[in-house]
Formats: sequence, structure tokens, C-alpha cells
Amino acid sequence: MRDSTAPGDLVALWQGNDGVDQRTARAVIDLAMRVGETLLATGASASDVVATALRLIDAYGLRSVHVDVTFTSISVSYHRGPDADPMTVMRGIKVRSTDLTRLERLQTLVRDIAEEPVDIDVARARFDDLIRAPHPYRRWVVTASLAGLAAAAAALFGGSWLIMALSFMTTAVADRVQHWLAHRGIAAFFTQAVGGAIPTGVAVALLAAASAGVPGLQGISPSLVVASGIVVLLAGLSVVGAAQDAIDGYYVTAGARVFEVLVLTLGIVVGIAAVLAIARRSGVSMQLTADTSLATNTVVQVLAAMVVSGMFAASAYAGTRTVAYSTVMGGLGWLVYLGSTGLSLGPVAASSLAALAAGFLSQVVSSRLRVPSLALSMAAIVPLLPGLVVYRGLFEIVQRAPGEGLSTGLTTLLGAGGIGMGLAAGVSMGTFLARPIRTELDRGQRRALRRAAGDARE
Repeated sequence: MRDSTAPGDLVALWQGNDGVDQRTARAVIDLAMRVGETLLATGASASDVVATALRLIDAYGLRSVHVDVTFTSISVSYHRGPDADPMTVMRGIKVRSTDLTRLERLQTLVRDIAEEPVDIDVARARFDDLIRAPHPYRRWVVTASLAGLAAAAAALFGGSWLIMALSFMTTAVADRVQHWLAHRGIAAFFTQAVGGAIPTGVAVALLAAASAGVPGLQGISPSLVVASGIVVLLAGLSVVGAAQDAIDGYYVTAGARVFEVLVLTLGIVVGIAAVLAIARRSGVSMQLTADTSLATNTVVQVLAAMVVSGMFAASAYAGTRTVAYSTVMGGLGWLVYLGSTGLSLGPVAASSLAALAAGFLSQVVSSRLRVPSLALSMAAIVPLLPGLVVYRGLFEIVQRAPGEGLSTGLTTLLGAGGIGMGLAAGVSMGTFLARPIRTELDRGQRRALRRAAGDARE
């Protein structure tokens, strides 16, 4: 009756001496830690950071290595057995900036080392050159990309050419102001508040001008300027990344990301509420409405979604090839979303299916196209982000009548959270389904993937 085999859920044990000298081991651990730090700072998920670090470590023959990631730090521990001192290195993550080109170069470096290991000093020199390399674009290109994203989002919501132009200019101004504030040490909460206040101020000014009888402004929807601005602000948040980390089993990192999203979203609410309060006291007739919907023309929707994905990739310093592929992925994801809604599926289910298709295709084509799968999946789901739903929820909270509760707005925001969770779940499932097709997964990646799934058979 008694089983003769060892249980499969044993805690990982020391695997014996791997024969790596102390100097080399120290250099490998330091390089893996710095690679992981850079990946985490550029927006990679915790699972990808651990997988890449283990892939690099395994290429140099180190065993019994543990990589631990939190939202603000990364540590690498090397257990060399009972007769040698353990080695642990930790670094804090102080600066975060989505940089898809640097992410692509890092993944290429680790892939090359895993396929053909080089001397650790040579690898460190290549890493230093990669870190010191400048961005592929100047900062004004990022501003123009974000402004183009806002204009495309306004078109996706059915906005006119005037609304698209106003969204473009408003977002450009907001990005430059936020960039200026960030360089002077202003906390992200306040920069988000400014980012939410600027488009709301433009919408209020449009209402005041329309009320004064300015020609050409009758019949326009200033709310779309606010909605497109919110989409841009949400595109830089880690809503999907937080859910992705939670699904992968990195709950500390996921909890920190969720709290960051809540704080930054609260900053948007504060900015919008402050402008609306000032407008009321100034006697402006408030006619902002949340009754916005998607464009009626399907071709316009698909083209706008493609532009949104491409502009987001460019704003994240993606290379030209990655921008082109991201644009195509955005259109494919939106077509799946339209097909799902045509089958009478709800927004959560439709968004999840579209994200699943995006995650699957990103994993399949990334290795063949030599572009990071994270870049493709992130860009593909930006048009699917619940920016319009978040705008409605914020509007219902800010514009509620005296004595009314927050239940309506909070319910709408909860629905937006469900869409975000569905997007993350779809991308995660698509990635899982694509793994058997990918042939380049090596031992380090498989270890990280098993660990993320809760498999302790190490």
C-alpha cells in the first residue's frame, strides 16, 4: 500500500558542487542581477525577469540559484553547499521607464549567451554597452506618439476631425508638462493629477466657448477629449501587468502593482474633480457627458486600433520593425474583439478572447521575427484597455448629485477592473497555449515557468 517513490512536491534541495570558481560565480550572479534589474525597470513581468535571469545563470553552469523579485527590488541567491559560504546580491529598482528597444536588446543578449556562452567579462562588457546605448528616438517623438495615440483613441470613440486635433494637441501639452514636472522630482500622483486636469480643462473651455456662441463648436462632444486623455494615461499603467503577475504566482509584486495603479488612478480622479469644481464656481454650464460609444464604421475602428497600438509601441521606444508588427497585432486583436461581440459576448469575455489571440500570436511570431513578445502583446491590448469604461466610472463619481452614493461609479470601475483582469488572463492563457509550439525554451525558462505555476519539483 505504501508508495515507493519520493513525493513530487519536495522543497528544492542542494544539487551538489557545480565546479564553478568563486570569481566566475560572483561575476555571473552580478550580471544576472543587473539584467533582471533592467528588465524589471523596463516593464517586464516578474515571471519573464526570473526566466531570463535563470536562463543566463544556467548558461554558465551554476546550480542551486534562486531569483526573487518584488516590485521594488530583485535578489539573486547562490547556495554553494554546506562547505561554502552562500552568495546573495540584491538591488533596488529606483527608476521605471518602458523601453522596448532595450528590452529587445537584453533578450537578444541573453539568448545569444545561452546558445553560445562567452567569457563572463565579455558578456559584462556587452551588457554595459547595451545599457549606455541611447534611445532610438528623441523625446519629442515620444510626445508625438502619445498625441497620435490620443487622436486615434478619439477616432475609435467616434470623434470628429476637430476632436481628434484637440485631443492631439491637448495630449502633447499634457505630456510635456508631466515630463517637466517629473524631471523636477514631483511625485507621480501629482503628475497624473495634472495629466487628468489638462484635458478636462480643455473640455470645460470648449463648453464655455460653445455656450458663448462661438461658431463651429455646436454639436461637438468635449467628453471625447477627456476620454482620449484618460486612455493615454491608462496606457502607461500596469493594470494588465499586475494581473499577469498575480496569475503567474508573484503575489507581492502583483499587490504592489495594483496599489500603484490605484494611487495613480486616484491622481487622475483628483485632477478631473479639481477642474470640475473650479468650473462650477466660475459659473460654467457643465454639460460633460459619459454617453460616448465606439465609431459606427468598422473600418475606422480597425484602423484606429492599429494606429493606437503602433503609437503606443513608438512611445515605448520600440524599434521600427516592432512598431510595424505591433500595428498589425493591434488590428488583429481588434478584429477578434469585434467578432466576439458579434457573437453577443460581454465586454469581459470579448476582451479576454482578443487578448488570448494576441498573447498566442505574440508568442508564436516573436521568435521567428526576433522581436520581444511582451512588446507585441502589450501593444495589441492597448486598444482593448477599458479607458472608456474608466472614464464613465470617474464621471459618475465626480458628477454625482449631492446625497447620492458612490455605488454606480464604483460598479462601473469594478467592471473596468474585470476587463483588465480578463485581458491579463487572456494574454497568460495565450502564452501558455503557445509554449508547445515554441522550440527555443531552454532549461532556465522551463524552471521559471514551472515555478510560476506552483510546481516545486526542482
